[in-house]
Amino acid sequence: MVGKTVLITGATGGIGKATALGLATMGAHVAIIGRDSARTDDAVREIRAVGQADGFVADLSSQAEVRRAADEVLRKLPRLDVLVNNVGGYWKTRHVTADGLEHTFALNHLAPFLLTNLLLDRLRQSAPARVVTVASNAQSMGRIDFDDLQNERDYSGSRAYNQSKLANVLFSYELARRLQGTSVTANALHPGLVSTGFGGEDPGRAQRLLVPLLRPFMKRPAQGAATSIYVASDPQLEHVTGRYFAKSATTKSSDRSYDEATATRLWQVSTELVGLRTPTAE
Repeated sequence: MVGKTVLITGATGGIGKATALGLATMGAHVAIIGRDSARTDDAVREIRAVGQADGFVADLSSQAEVRRAADEVLRKLPRLDVLVNNVGGYWKTRHVTADGLEHTFALNHLAPFLLTNLLLDRLRQSAPARVVTVASNAQSMGRIDFDDLQNERDYSGSRAYNQSKLANVLFSYELARRLQGTSVTANALHPGLVSTGFGGEDPGRAQRLLVPLLRPFMKRPAQGAATSIYVASDPQLEHVTGRYFAKSATTKSSDRSYDEATATRLWQVSTELVGLRTPTAE
């Protein structure tokens, strides 16, 4: 990864920071986006102990913050070889963002959708380049409910999360189709069950009761980052696109994730929700 520049969202802790540390150790110039300035500064200092690092601060649940962060990235990073869309969250209760959108869908899907589109030209200029999106096997339980994308009628934290993770995979596959003929790839992955602070702000019943029991059997963040690092860096994957990875190998995602009509519709709806005038990944 020497000479490569990588941008990782949600990288002040957990899988994201472990991914950043791993890629920095391999020689990459790593840039991270974190929501909290103090935690971002701390993570940058830690990464700089093993390599090069820059930090950007933004709450990616806000579209204005996504756009500001993208502008700062484009000003500061003359090239971008890999974008790792790692940021995500789970909330038991329904929250609404500054844009009036349901928080889980906004952060887990719309933020990477918008950020990727805003950075695509830089990725193309830096090609061969990669877009890596951290999904979850929760995608297998997800459904895209176009009649209630914002979960207004009957909110369920798990249903909102599952939908957002399916959206991650549908987005990756559709992006790969739209980037055919370029040297920019798009892939999604499942990191495994990892012991982090994920969902800790507003945990559901299952998280409160089961996670303490399962924690001894969960992967450490560095283990959970292994597939992200593999998909971001392995030379043999330079031309591999539109795939889903788990345990550093390709695997099949849910049947729903391969529905091209759903992926196309989700892309169009997402374009409208984030205010992109044209779908730029064409």
